[in-house]
Amino acid sequence: MSTATAPGLAPPGSLVRVADGVHAFVQPEGGWCLNNAGLVVGRESAVLVDTAATESRTRRLREEVALIVPGGPDYVVNTHFHGDHTFGNGQFAPRAAVVAHAGTRADTAEAGLGLRHLWPDVEWGDTPLTLPTLTFQDELTLHGGGLRTALIHVGPAHTANDVVAWVPERSVLFTGDVVWSGVTPYVLMGSVSGSLKALDRLRALEPAVVVPGHGPVGGPELIDATRAYLVRLQELAADGLRRGVDPLRAAREADLGAFGDLLDPERLVGNLHRAYAELEGLAPGARIDVAASFEEMVAFHGGLPACHA
Repeated sequence: MSTATAPGLAPPGSLVRVADGVHAFVQPEGGWCLNNAGLVVGRESAVLVDTAATESRTRRLREEVALIVPGGPDYVVNTHFHGDHTFGNGQFAPRAAVVAHAGTRADTAEAGLGLRHLWPDVEWGDTPLTLPTLTFQDELTLHGGGLRTALIHVGPAHTANDVVAWVPERSVLFTGDVVWSGVTPYVLMGSVSGSLKALDRLRALEPAVVVPGHGPVGGPELIDATRAYLVRLQELAADGLRRGVDPLRAAREADLGAFGDLLDPERLVGNLHRAYAELEGLAPGARIDVAASFEEMVAFHGGLPACHA
């Protein structure tokens, strides 16, 4: 049964052209584990930015990529370590070198396939843990002949070590999960203040096209919308600490205004845990109790959040 018709599954992703030689693989509706990826095709080589969460979804991505690059990409970039962006590495390696920040490689090895346990009913398929083989610290540029893909470390933001992929010749920016579109941002494992700094840095690039980690492709307004949510998050955290209420209660009592319509609103609980901790002195990107926060997100949601991967 195909992912287009199976009950409980979101529609399959599709590769769409966003500029000459640059494509975005978009998986609606962008909720849990329904991430975006990207493809940059130069005269001499091709770069795939992120993969997908399940075997079947990565096969769909590989088939779409093969229509443009029959031999497959030469590089696969992991913008961060989360499984929805990395579990498909094995379908492109070893032909493609898997590239990531050095911290992302370490985090990928530590996390393993743990994400699969959060949603045991998802048909994950065969997703062997495939670690990056090429790592860097600050910036790395992949030259494809006519198009450059500049990998820029901007974390801590969504995680401790986020990377974005910037195609300057086309003014296209692949943000990973630093930027979101119609979906609630998630910064529990990264930093609120670090995210705001990263977003300001991305805005300064003046991209014409922004491919977010989740949700529809847009322009720089997606950066602004993500930033506005995080500013509101900081306000809610400061108010919650002043009133002496815990993050779960603060989330239940929060007035998010226009942000209340974003997909996956339960992430507010985890975001507040990070915002509280930073206001109390925790360093950006420092470890936090992820499992306990996820349990509170489940309580806020009234059950396990839906994953349609």
